[in-house]
Amino acid sequence: MIKTTPTKKRLLLFIFFGWILLILGDRVGDLELYQGSFVATYALAITSIILLTGYSGQLSLGHSALMAVGAYTGALSIFNAGLHPVIGLIISVFVAGIFGLILGLVVARLSGPYLAGTTLALAISLPTLANQFPILGGEEGIVFDVGVASARFGDEFSQYKWFFWISALAALIMVWLVANLLSVRYGRTFKAMRDNPVAAQLSGINVGQLKVMAFALSSGVAGLSGGLLVMLISGVSPSAFPLSLSFAVLTGAVVTGLYNLKGVILGGLVLVAIPEIADSLVSRIGGSEGFTTTLPGFLVSALLILAVVFTPNGPGHLLKRHHHKKKV
Repeated sequence: MIKTTPTKKRLLLFIFFGWILLILGDRVGDLELYQGSFVATYALAITSIILLTGYSGQLSLGHSALMAVGAYTGALSIFNAGLHPVIGLIISVFVAGIFGLILGLVVARLSGPYLAGTTLALAISLPTLANQFPILGGEEGIVFDVGVASARFGDEFSQYKWFFWISALAALIMVWLVANLLSVRYGRTFKAMRDNPVAAQLSGINVGQLKVMAFALSSGVAGLSGGLLVMLISGVSPSAFPLSLSFAVLTGAVVTGLYNLKGVILGGLVLVAIPEIADSLVSRIGGSEGFTTTLPGFLVSALLILAVVFTPNGPGHLLKRHHHKKKV
């Protein structure tokens, strides 16, 4: 009897999941495809948070800045350099990863609130910095159209289907790579550093180097998410990556469960559903323009508080604990 290794099982699972997504891409409408693209994009951003915070123990409150780096890189590669969107996404990963590597070297000695405060300051200051460079489009940003990428597949192949396929495929590949990375020695050393940095240092683990590596990897994943997002909204500007996006992604990670990747799709679904729920509430109860603008942020904040209080380790851990109690 042939034994299936965990890596092979994971590969087969991701292939099966990709096949399901391929079928769904042909069965649902353009609106659902567009929403599904956002789910995949947010799932990637949540993956980057889980990698950095859940596994290496480094709290980031400014992940929208890392996503913006990938977004601007993708926009410049596709719009200015005229490269294919897929190549632009790959460049986004590498540039954001290098940016994260440099940032990691700067903040390697920081932890806890000091690290969180530094990343928060980065997320606040980055839009102001982007406005100072004409090549980045200033406040208006860079606007472009990637619809030509789907034209080669025929008239029946819509732009929204192309968005869904490229987003889902990018998310599947990246999450699979991260899951495999965390299942080997690096995952164990990340956990050791997170649980007890002093003990990890005494056991021979280079904690500083590992922190920098985690920051670079997380930034690369966040950059891919930003590159996908800029394609979905057909442009990039400082206002597209506000501080609220960082808190929304962190909320999605907490709802998912910071210590595993199994529920990242759930987190993406939640982030896509919140604006829809807010619109539904506004249409029913009415309200001023200010209320309409602030309601999604309020819902994200309320969800974060509820998740921290009731399911700090994610719904999967809660269900597992409930099942264990029933067996006992």
